Amino acid sequence: MFGRRDPGNGRIDTLIGRNAAVQGDIEFAGGLHVDGRVAGSVRAAADGALSVSEFGVIEGSVAAAHVVLNGRVNGDIFGTERVVLGSKAKVRGNVHYGVIEMALGAEISGKLAPLGNGAATGSTEEAPAAEGEGSLPMAEGL
Repeated sequence: MFGRRDPGNGRIDTLIGRNAAVQGDIEFAGGLHVDGRVAGSVRAAADGALSVSEFGVIEGSVAAAHVVLNGRVNGDIFGTERVVLGSKAKVRGNVHYGVIEMALGAEISGKLAPLGNGAATGSTEEAPAAEGEGSLPMAEGL
């Protein structure tokens, strides 16, 4: 089910293979698929789509219109339109999203912050939390 859904245009213009490691920030247009390791921030042009496989790791922040994650991101995610977290996704940072979809088993160590209208620029300002809202405790062993 997770593998069939691609919130972007389905096009992959750039691939970082499973045995590849990239040092430094990446800026791209179109679609980027990460199977390897990126040590730096990843930022897409206006309508870019990023997908990270279960083998992919990004050590830095992510900003793209569409983000599909089934690997690891150690940094904040800014998915201005849609963020899809697969069952093996692990995020160590805050997730800022337009729309979010999470599969059972996805882990987030940070805050979920919906982006307001026009606030989808990757800024670090958060929307005010509703009463009782905040970090959710994660059960051990899940």
